[in-house]
Amino acid sequence: MHKRKLWVVLLAGLAGMAPAGRAQEKQDAKPLAREIFKELIEINTTDSVGNVTTAAEAVARRLRAAGFAEKDLQVAGPNERKKNVVARIHGTGQRKPLLLLAHLDVVEARREDWSTDPFQFVEKDGYFYGRGTQDIKDGAAILVANFLRLKKEGFVPDRDLILALTADEEGGNFNGVEWLLAHHREWIDAEYCVNLDGGDFMSEHGKKLYAAVQASEKVYVDFQLESRNPGGHSSRPVPDNAIYHLAGGLARLANYSFPVQLNEITRAMLERSAAFHDGGHANNALPQRARANGNCRILPGEDPQQIS
Repeated sequence: MHKRKLWVVLLAGLAGMAPAGRAQEKQDAKPLAREIFKELIEINTTDSVGNVTTAAEAVARRLRAAGFAEKDLQVAGPNERKKNVVARIHGTGQRKPLLLLAHLDVVEARREDWSTDPFQFVEKDGYFYGRGTQDIKDGAAILVANFLRLKKEGFVPDRDLILALTADEEGGNFNGVEWLLAHHREWIDAEYCVNLDGGDFMSEHGKKLYAAVQASEKVYVDFQLESRNPGGHSSRPVPDNAIYHLAGGLARLANYSFPVQLNEITRAMLERSAAFHDGGHANNALPQRARANGNCRILPGEDPQQIS
């Protein structure tokens, strides 16, 4: 079961830049953010079978309907399923642009691991259920709702505001930010970037749990473990089996305690976030299931179901 607490709040930086006396417009943006949120959750944007382009085009349709000109709106990418959407609100040019960034893709979600359909938006007991409700389609919905509201208000900031919702942050071969930097840097070139994946806010039943701001970025690497031997007939003694050697290596690895290295940032993060954890079927998340196959030769007359 995956529970995700929605933080449907307007991004503080944008709300602060809006003209004074617009409290009603801000309030009206909340149901709009929820509507966009639901639409995005119900679009499967996983790397395996999902389509980020579908989500990007859904956002683009809303922006066009709000009056964004085609020159200020791009849907593009290196793959038909992995397109990004970039939009711009023009300012006075007094300062350099501000980039607001979130990704549209999500980690893989297997239906059998969920109490609800991971690509159906469900509200229950004060929680929203669905893949991406926290990472990070809630943030994408908030950004889109703000852009729609600011366009409706005719707001002209002192710098351009750029919205970029991208593909393949969670995995895949076409990371949207890297592709945009390599091929269309002018679309997203900015003085500052606010990355909604670089911080988070969470509350439960009105109680604020945390407000996080990212100060550094972890790096991860995958190691593939493989054992080889000459092979042969499967009835040969177990110690000659490559699986046996691999299993032994994995057992030793499981029992090995890696040295802990902390710095000021990671120590503070672990101390404050020890109560929160997550996992899934992605290379950069803890697995929910592990599987190995062992070939067993059984004496005639023995019941395979009794072998253990």
